[in-house]
Amino acid sequence: MVEERSPKPIHCKAAVCRAAGEPLTIEDIVVDPPKAYEIRIRVICSSLCHTDVTFWKAKVAPVFPRILGHEAYGVVESVGENVEGFAAGDTVVPTFLGQCDHCGSCTSEHSNVCDSVPFIIGPGMRRDGTTRFWDAQGNPLHDLLAVSSFSEYTVVDVNQVVKLDPAVPPKLACLLSCGAGTGVGAAWRSAKVEPGSAVAVFGLGSVGLAVVQGAKMCGASKIIGVDLNPDKEEVGRSFGVTDFVNPSQLGNRSVIEVIVEMTGGGVDYSFECIGVPSVMTDAFRCTKMGKGKTIMLGLGRDSDEVCLPSLELLFGRCVMGSLFGGIKPKTDIPILAKKCMDKELQLDALVTHELGLQEINTAFDLLLQGKCLRCIIWMDKDK
Repeated sequence: MVEERSPKPIHCKAAVCRAAGEPLTIEDIVVDPPKAYEIRIRVICSSLCHTDVTFWKAKVAPVFPRILGHEAYGVVESVGENVEGFAAGDTVVPTFLGQCDHCGSCTSEHSNVCDSVPFIIGPGMRRDGTTRFWDAQGNPLHDLLAVSSFSEYTVVDVNQVVKLDPAVPPKLACLLSCGAGTGVGAAWRSAKVEPGSAVAVFGLGSVGLAVVQGAKMCGASKIIGVDLNPDKEEVGRSFGVTDFVNPSQLGNRSVIEVIVEMTGGGVDYSFECIGVPSVMTDAFRCTKMGKGKTIMLGLGRDSDEVCLPSLELLFGRCVMGSLFGGIKPKTDIPILAKKCMDKELQLDALVTHELGLQEINTAFDLLLQGKCLRCIIWMDKDK
């Protein structure tokens, strides 16, 4: 199939964030054609992630106006020069993290952070720092994580695009492009959870529940879910949680005491999926002396600092951050998609709501009120 190259900009709709914490506005925008090493994607669906809320609230990289969204599924509309392996009509997911397959990190088993086109939190395409979005008045619109999927069309670097079998359901593929991929990957790739091990997951949102699924897939025998919301017990158990702890219902006992007691010395692996420094400390201190491993997944403020007892670190425990769950997008997302199709992973229940682009502010409200896990936003639902 010959790649379709479109020299013309595309006029379409997008949800634009004009200021921190303000409702998004549905606007007519212009999306530039892809430049060299870029792909323009027609977005089929996107979903709202807590990371979008973090940037919306301007806790990190406060730049406006911008188009949020980074968890999505779509179809290649056109490709720029020097793009190989993709053609118009391919079903794909964009990812905030790239993979070139050539640099030292991409060829290493120990890193998933590409060196050739580095991950950057700030706006701008990662090769030249410019935008591909313009409002109706011709003013530039900033992107989010070089993805910006709350738009009917977007432009993404070829390193950040993963081709998937069209048989994979759009909703499922969408989840794997960030939240579910991060959670499952954290257990599978970052922690390398071993069969028969004990695991604690702090925060049973969509990422935490995906961690639970990943730990179950790896053969963990005890999976402790930790959450302040009592309703999360039933939800957690449906994903694979074997024990549930609500820190607000422990009286004078700490969550650390309870978990250490119920596991006979602490868990082998703990996962912090909230982004709160005090919870990070608790997650670390509930791990087993001599071997415990704590994986940090939650995104807080960029000024947050974590306090850990130095002596307890000395006794063989370790702490590690996990960007995108340690997975290499182009290598691992197709593997996870197959595991989902084979029912080895069951992530469909993470989708609790489905709305159209015009209803995107409702999606924000549902997430902020704790009433949803993942809300799928369909670009053509209102047409």
